[in-house]
Amino acid sequence: MPYYLNNKSSKAIQIANYIYRLRPNHHHNRLVFPYFGSIEQHGFCSNSRNNNKKDDNVIDLSQYPTDRIRNFSIIAHVDHGKSTIADRLLELTGTIKRGHGVAQYLDKLQVERERGITVKAQTATMFYNNNINESNTNYLLNLIDTPGHVDFSYEVSRSLAACQGALLVVDAAQGVQAQTVANFYLAFESNLTIIPVINKIDQPTADPDRVKEQLKSMFDLDPSDVLLTSAKTGQGLEHVLPAVIERIPPPPGKSDSNLRMFLLDSYYDEYKGVICHVAVVDGSLRKGDKIASVATGQSYEILDVGIMHPELRSTGYLLTGQVGYVVTGMRSTKEARVGDTLFHTRTTVEPLPGFKPAKHMVFSGLYPADGSDFEALSHAIERLTCNDASVSVARESSTALGLGFRCGFLGLLHMDVFHQRLEQEHGTHIISTVPTVPYIFEYSDGSKVEVQNPGAFTSDPKIQVVASWEPTVLATIIIPSEYVGVVINLCSERRGEQLEYSFIDSQRAFMKYRLPLREIVVDFYNELKSITSGYASFDYEDSEYVASDVVKLDILLNGQPVDAMATIVHKLKAQRVGRELVDKLKKYIDRQMFEITIQAAIGSKVIARETISALRKNVLAKCYGGDVTRKKKLLEKQKEGKKRMKRVGSVDIPQEAFHAILKVS
Repeated sequence: MPYYLNNKSSKAIQIANYIYRLRPNHHHNRLVFPYFGSIEQHGFCSNSRNNNKKDDNVIDLSQYPTDRIRNFSIIAHVDHGKSTIADRLLELTGTIKRGHGVAQYLDKLQVERERGITVKAQTATMFYNNNINESNTNYLLNLIDTPGHVDFSYEVSRSLAACQGALLVVDAAQGVQAQTVANFYLAFESNLTIIPVINKIDQPTADPDRVKEQLKSMFDLDPSDVLLTSAKTGQGLEHVLPAVIERIPPPPGKSDSNLRMFLLDSYYDEYKGVICHVAVVDGSLRKGDKIASVATGQSYEILDVGIMHPELRSTGYLLTGQVGYVVTGMRSTKEARVGDTLFHTRTTVEPLPGFKPAKHMVFSGLYPADGSDFEALSHAIERLTCNDASVSVARESSTALGLGFRCGFLGLLHMDVFHQRLEQEHGTHIISTVPTVPYIFEYSDGSKVEVQNPGAFTSDPKIQVVASWEPTVLATIIIPSEYVGVVINLCSERRGEQLEYSFIDSQRAFMKYRLPLREIVVDFYNELKSITSGYASFDYEDSEYVASDVVKLDILLNGQPVDAMATIVHKLKAQRVGRELVDKLKKYIDRQMFEITIQAAIGSKVIARETISALRKNVLAKCYGGDVTRKKKLLEKQKEGKKRMKRVGSVDIPQEAFHAILKVS
């Protein structure tokens, strides 16, 4: 293809063009020379007649005043079709092409695609022409797709802070579930306009009329306001966006006030640094502006600003009510504090109300599988916590595992996803300790201490524990009525206290329990799903601390405690948990050249024990007869050697042993 020079050409470019003809080095019709820059920088392109052509793809945000902006979120229980509805809305507005070949387009993480769940709330800006009543008006719609699992409700609450309304999606066959209830009240407390949407009406088992009655009885939503859709076939979706425009109010910000921006989320990009997702509440923002943070007091220059359409699209500015991204050159993930207020330097503003701080429900230790990889693990955790601000991280050390981190998570699935992302996105290999919950202990010297790590539990015999308290949760369980009996038994086994029991309709029961957090963090949800054939839905919120009789359970190998395996359990369950732990460890720890004793102990009292016999050579192989005392002498000599090995030998604990004891509750 011939290349032309425009009026900006120079002798250097002519030389470069000559070199190109002699030795082509192009990539997708784009020349790059290390000393001359790219051909675009010099106005040098494959067709000079197109150089001055106006770019039709430039987005003019100034034609969207606040009364033409709608910010809304999609909330629902797990697997009720949020992400599929988001896909169809993006297609309807032309934001993505139909048949793009990627299901759940906004679920970008590998872990989301593998598990079929949404982990991170994702934002997309859409442009929609509303022809209803022949108005022919263009609107800017900001859509936020949110997670549905109880562990990620923190993501939902952050997303709702940028919205004025929400689509409450309910499965036409399953009806109202536990997370539907939780998400409704999150939106209701935020004073959002709620548009009920019944999805999957194309299913053979769909019963929209029954679901409408549930929405009326539980949330007092008018059945006439409910939209009936099928995201799979596209049926009824043409009514969703007009309803969003008609029912959801525009953002309430003031365009003539000083800039105030809400920092919603952030993630780290290798080339641009920290990219912040923001909602402009008041005023406007342009590239090159100087902004400051209320939380840190640091100031930055706006290097890039734009919208998610649905990929990053630079616009050069953001106006009141709009949601987009900014690049400020932040290099440390600690600088981007979610819920922070950003404003122009040299102005004074009233900070926006931030988010409730994340309430960490589960704590676990993370250690590198190879001790020399500590720095790599530290770097990976720092990068990942920028994407997931709800994880707390503190350094700790273990005599068994070396240097590591104590991390707080919102739940067990959250912990599992975090581990998986560390391995997939950063290639780290980790060992995680038994998940624990925070307890409060009062000692005989009058001090009160919150213990998140069982290793921090005092072992001083002079200081006695006078009282202890453990955290509880308020659990909401919705089940088919035929499973009521087995669920009550399960909650009783887990030391639950029934608070409420009613029927939503003739087929489903609604139950509310106060349960100790320790009893639900490991396998309660799996067992609940198992005994109800998968029909139960479960949600919880943190409650108060209650007095409880808990003890520290130590695991000893050859008499030496392994601090990474210690756990805190209720006294009534200590015997069973101790027995299960030693049985599992016996399966996973390999036999060594000396005998290994595995013990579970409370203080100095051993409550369970297993022994792994030593690998040994057959020293009697050369004895074909003779006196029995000769054989005994050889065996005694071998026995003494094994004792010496046991004193100096160390037990190798495989990674699988740590994974196995995670599932013991």
